[in-house]
Amino acid sequence: MSDLFEDPVPGGNSPEFSVSEISGAVKRVLEGEFGRVRVRGEVGRVSRPSSGHLYFDLKDSNAVLAAVSWKGQVARMQIRPEEGMEVVATGRLTTFPGQSKYQLIVDDVAPAGLGALMVMLEKRKAALAAEGLFDPARKQPIPFLPGVIGVVTSPSGAVIRDILHRLRDRFPRHVLIWPVAVQGEKCAPEVAAAIRGFNALPPGGPIPRPDLIIVARGGGSLEDLWGFNEEIVVRAAAASRIPLISAVGHETDTTLIDHAADRRAPTPTAAAEMAVPVRMDLLAGLDTTGARLARALAQAFALRRQRVTDLSRALPRPDSLTGPARQRLDLWADRLPRALGQGVTRRRARLAELAATVRPMALARMTGDGRARLADRTARLDAAPARGLTEAQARLSQTAMRLVPALARALADHDRRIADSRRKLADLAARLDAAPAARLTALRERLETRDRLRQTLGHMETLKRGYAVVRGDGHVVTSKAAAEAAATLELQFHDGRLTLGGKPAKKARDKPADQGSLF
Repeated sequence: MSDLFEDPVPGGNSPEFSVSEISGAVKRVLEGEFGRVRVRGEVGRVSRPSSGHLYFDLKDSNAVLAAVSWKGQVARMQIRPEEGMEVVATGRLTTFPGQSKYQLIVDDVAPAGLGALMVMLEKRKAALAAEGLFDPARKQPIPFLPGVIGVVTSPSGAVIRDILHRLRDRFPRHVLIWPVAVQGEKCAPEVAAAIRGFNALPPGGPIPRPDLIIVARGGGSLEDLWGFNEEIVVRAAAASRIPLISAVGHETDTTLIDHAADRRAPTPTAAAEMAVPVRMDLLAGLDTTGARLARALAQAFALRRQRVTDLSRALPRPDSLTGPARQRLDLWADRLPRALGQGVTRRRARLAELAATVRPMALARMTGDGRARLADRTARLDAAPARGLTEAQARLSQTAMRLVPALARALADHDRRIADSRRKLADLAARLDAAPAARLTALRERLETRDRLRQTLGHMETLKRGYAVVRGDGHVVTSKAAAEAAATLELQFHDGRLTLGGKPAKKARDKPADQGSLF
């Protein structure tokens, strides 16, 4: 009796999912549980494809986590991950369905503690010191009262306001501001370019050349001040022909530019005090008002920035929409060279197989078939001229019968075109006859206008307005010294000339330079 019924299939009532549904469910669960995380680990394999994205691994002793940073995120990183570094990566976890794996989309990378950065800083400091860039003998004295001061800093921060206030209170000077980024990836190249730019200004040019340069920035962490530890900035400061004061960070902050500068100031305000001597005491209330204004602006900006951040969370992330497509593009770009090589290999093998089938007997058979087809077409070609001549004569007779009416129409069209051409020729002849007179009239009016302009701008008209031409010994005199050296002077007015003279000629240095008379 039991043989009449089939045993139930285990799991027969479970729903079936497609691969895309399973991948989407896993993606939603992973992103929901780990929206934004900070992961600490050692950087493993690092890949930088031509697209500008950055792929690397984060690993510890037990696991490996794939990480990716898109091109825009890489551009904003202050420190790029390198293999072997221990870092803290900040980002969000997501999945890549194309390879059935999860990965970390990294927004920022920071060294795991200050130890890694300090080791890198000490190595760079030792290498630059070995080149002599920090040698005290290279340092230049600071001018006592510089006429022009160049300031390299951010134009929007409180640092430039502190420097300008201190200079104005102590001893006002002409200040040139070179705006730069004082934090981030653009900081180092812009600061180095500013120092070289001030040194490239020519003395006496349209833009005054500074007598002193101040490189300033407010306080911050070691990562915030890292741009002033870059080699390009240190070399630019050491090569500056203009004395340079470094005022980066607070008194406890030290960067490599402090060692290469001609003098280090503990704060930007202290740099302004070093730059000029004291002329009056500072107004106590000015610092308080400036500090309150800076705090109010910072608080207002922070509130508005937080509001914008809150509103932006409701918008979809562009990276989540374009990230998988970018990753697939990078994956296919890696596969394309291998696919092309495999295709060439397969076609080369097929060509070798076909070449093996071509033998002398097959070529002889193909040649015999071609000769037979050639003989057949030669026989058919011998009869073709006679048949073609007969058909051509028939077509010629039919064409001749249709040609008579067409010829009459063509002659009528020809006569009509000749009449139109004659009318156009008459019009052109009439226009040609009138053109010289019109051209002469225009040239005559232009000549009269130029003559009136010549009379208006001539020197005689200038003389009529009260000016005079001074000639000494037959030559035009343009200076006091030449007038004193001349034996005779002739003054030309608009109504005649007046001669003054009769004195012996003498050199201009015989009379004091401040004497006003000519005789």
